[in-house]
Amino acid sequence: MNKKKLFQWSMVAALAGFIFGFDTVVISGANLPIKNLWHTTPLFHGFFIMSMALWGTLFGSIFGGLPTEKYGRKKVLMWIGILFTISALGSAFAQDPYTFSFFRFIGGIGIGVSSVVAPTYISEISTPATRGKLGALYQFNIVFGILIAFLSNYFLQGVGGLNDWRWMLGVLAIPSIIYTFLVAGVPESPRWLISKKNDLAKAKEILLIIGIENVDEEIAAIIKGNQQESPLGQPAKFFSHKHKAIISLAFFIAFFNQFSGINFILYYAPEILSKIGLGAKDSLLNSIAIGGTNLIFTFVGLYFIDHIGRKKLLLIGSIGYIISLLMVAVCFAIHANPTLLMGFLLLFIASHAVGQGAVIWVFISEIFPTKIRAMGQSFGASVHWVFAAIITLITPFFLDETNGIFKENPWPIFAFFGGMMVLQLLWVLFKMPETKGVSLEQLEKELTTS
Repeated sequence: MNKKKLFQWSMVAALAGFIFGFDTVVISGANLPIKNLWHTTPLFHGFFIMSMALWGTLFGSIFGGLPTEKYGRKKVLMWIGILFTISALGSAFAQDPYTFSFFRFIGGIGIGVSSVVAPTYISEISTPATRGKLGALYQFNIVFGILIAFLSNYFLQGVGGLNDWRWMLGVLAIPSIIYTFLVAGVPESPRWLISKKNDLAKAKEILLIIGIENVDEEIAAIIKGNQQESPLGQPAKFFSHKHKAIISLAFFIAFFNQFSGINFILYYAPEILSKIGLGAKDSLLNSIAIGGTNLIFTFVGLYFIDHIGRKKLLLIGSIGYIISLLMVAVCFAIHANPTLLMGFLLLFIASHAVGQGAVIWVFISEIFPTKIRAMGQSFGASVHWVFAAIITLITPFFLDETNGIFKENPWPIFAFFGGMMVLQLLWVLFKMPETKGVSLEQLEKELTTS
């Protein structure tokens, strides 16, 4: 097995996650400066400034499966880099909130499509023994991008005066361009080559490189799986009775991911931390602590995902979620010491990193059959992003300093998220299967209903 090549290809695809993470969180540093610059109302600010990228992400995640299936994983990965580059430069030079929102929407499309194609590509070039670890590289890059975005916002504060936020957003063009060139050097997914192009020779060459011992047997299994999914070359139907269990699994893991409150905390970290009693500069600095904790514990999830499995990681994460969220709510309610509250926020981030953060993209990418994998990833990602967009859109109504429902004390928000994580714990215990170490074709047999 050429482990170096396999890791290299997976890491290049996963770098889409770095840009995803950076682009997702960089707006937190521009949040208040833009609000002051353009004097936006809570509704306008929530929809056009803060959540517009998420609506683009939703659009990209819903429709990203179509080009991924038709044109291949590699071509779509390259277009992601182009979209991110356009978005970064356009947002940085925008002169009004409408132009700004348009370019943020473009970047959001890139994020949405990346959450479809990158995990799909990685799962299809991996072996059963490495799929979890390599798949989790995407999440690792997301949190690494988040940390770098927090660091970038912190160090760029004061560089451009009132235009700090332009530098914060524009710097993303650099990794976006580098990523685009790197993708040119990776091969196409062997499973896509077999399923869509019937290019068995090229697929065999790639499968040999990634370390499949009996390549002819592997190709035969892939072809058999495709024939069972859609006999006689007929197009595969996504919404069908035999896929109901898989669709349910994808929906609920994505639903619970957002109702943990993770994007609420990441997007509004400086504003939430300022409510603890920290100044603006301290809030940005503590945002870096959040990003650092996320990164460190993502390493933990990365290590254990192929050792103890997806289900156990999600059980551990669920328990951590419940404890941390309920304690954050209590700390806010009784006006506890800021350091104590910050500690429970960091416990929340750690719980997410080892649980949902490490598992979601790996799990969704491996439970669907090859012929509908991109569409399945698109479905799971779109569920994830529609709830992320809704939560980000309505947050200003709760946190706004003038008219927010919980402007003085946001403890009920954290109590609500804690309650949702109790439901996630029950779902993991009674509904979620373990997928560790099982081939994609075997999973297809086990999870589809005849």
